[in-house]
Amino acid sequence: MKASAFAYHDPKTVQELNTLLGSLDNVRILAGGQSLMPMLNMRYAFPDHVIDINHIAGLAEVAMTPAGLRLGAMTRQRIVREHPLVVQHAPVLAEALHWVGHVQTRARGTIGGSLCHLDPAAEQPCIAALYDAVLHVSGPRGARDVAMRDWVLSYMTPNLEPDEALLGLTLPVWSGHEGQRLGHGFHEFARRHGDYAIVAAAALVSLDAGGVVRRASIALAGVDIKPVRLDTAERALVGQVLDPALIAKVSAMAASIEMMEDAHITPAYRGRLAQTMTKRALTDALNRATGGRNV
Repeated sequence: MKASAFAYHDPKTVQELNTLLGSLDNVRILAGGQSLMPMLNMRYAFPDHVIDINHIAGLAEVAMTPAGLRLGAMTRQRIVREHPLVVQHAPVLAEALHWVGHVQTRARGTIGGSLCHLDPAAEQPCIAALYDAVLHVSGPRGARDVAMRDWVLSYMTPNLEPDEALLGLTLPVWSGHEGQRLGHGFHEFARRHGDYAIVAAAALVSLDAGGVVRRASIALAGVDIKPVRLDTAERALVGQVLDPALIAKVSAMAASIEMMEDAHITPAYRGRLAQTMTKRALTDALNRATGGRNV
């Protein structure tokens, strides 16, 4: 099929973008186009206006700031995966991006596009939830920041007004201060490599010199309409020596949460996968922490 007719706009600055967003109705924003273009061609989306933000300067930057690792919304997934700052400060994000699509789609797909499309099984929103990311939004009425926990309003619906756009996000990355050792892990299960995950699990841990967990974060994708943080499991880890027995006990908690169901996957099967993926992610995090690798 072909897309329905629409007007095309090509702003060069954020100010031009805000002006367009404030003056037009029924708008869709074109970033990498890996989700929007199929939706247009299959007529799942019927915009009157498409605003292409590919030529706006400053939206594809990666930088360390006092608040954390700042990623522009237009940063391509391939660039994020290979960027030295990401590899050094948030390697779990680089690892997760290995599972996103294929080389060709990662060359065009953007981190902001994934966060706005909000497929429940997408890896990038899962990592944003893992880090308690802060998302930076702009529109004609000004700029605002949205915590990742408040970003998903409903199924594939981000906390964006019709006249707003996502400009970037900040990951408050962890540091290994005071001799703490950091570890990360990411695992997912999909029908084929490049497919959306049936279940994915991401983990971060910070251990002291005795192997006691001082901080932990675990996030799941594919089990609900939004990424799920395993808060109970995180609390169960803190203050305990991280070892295979503790990992097995905590991973079982992942199977106890309410799982969504679809035409292909039952909640019970998703629960088993959530437990297994969580166990693998935490095991990797333990191995990396004890091996001295950074998160």
